[in-house]
Formats: sequence, C-alpha cells, structure tokens
Amino acid sequence: MTPDLSKMAVMNLEKGEEIVGGWATPKIPQVGIYKLLAKQRRDGIIEWAHFVQRDNGQRDRVTRGEVESRAQLDEVLEIMNRNLRKVFGVTMQPAEYEMRTVDGKPAPPILH
Repeated sequence: MTPDLSKMAVMNLEKGEEIVGGWATPKIPQVGIYKLLAKQRRDGIIEWAHFVQRDNGQRDRVTRGEVESRAQLDEVLEIMNRNLRKVFGVTMQPAEYEMRTVDGKPAPPILH
C-alpha cells in the first residue's frame, strides 16, 4: 500500500495558496535542523509550521500558527531565532525547500 504523502507533509498547499518562505538552521549535532515553513492562504492569512528535522528524517516538535501579515511572521521568526541563539547558538536563515505533489512530483510554489 502506498503511503498518503499529504498526511506525511508538514504543510499542504491548496489551490490558490502561495509559499511565503522557508528558513532553517545549520545542522545541530545530536539534535537536527530546525525549520520554519510559511504559506499564504487565499484569505490572506499566513499559516506557519515550525519543527525540528532529525538526522533520520523524522519531523519532531511541530508547532503551528497563523499571523495576519508578513510583519507578524517576521516577529515570529525573530522570537524563534532569539530562543535558538540562546539555546544552540544558531539562527534560522532563508533556505531552499522542496515541494512535491501527492504523487511525488516536484510542485510549483503557487497552485492555480
């Protein structure tokens, strides 16, 4: 049986939604990589997901939220980076991200 990739994804992009950005820390030994993904829904709300991706690929400690503007998303990123800097001495920086359709094919950053 083929796994449902949409249920494995940290964030799903629906028709009319757009990726706002992706940020990641460098690899933290024995911890993994902290990541933040954000998308803008059709109603203008920005939805975000913050998580740590472990060395084995597992995503752990997924936190989700919504903000009304890019300025508010920047505040969320600033708060997360402040805590990451304090605990691990690293911050999240803009990063490449991979988007795939549910059948595993590369997907565009905007779904029409």
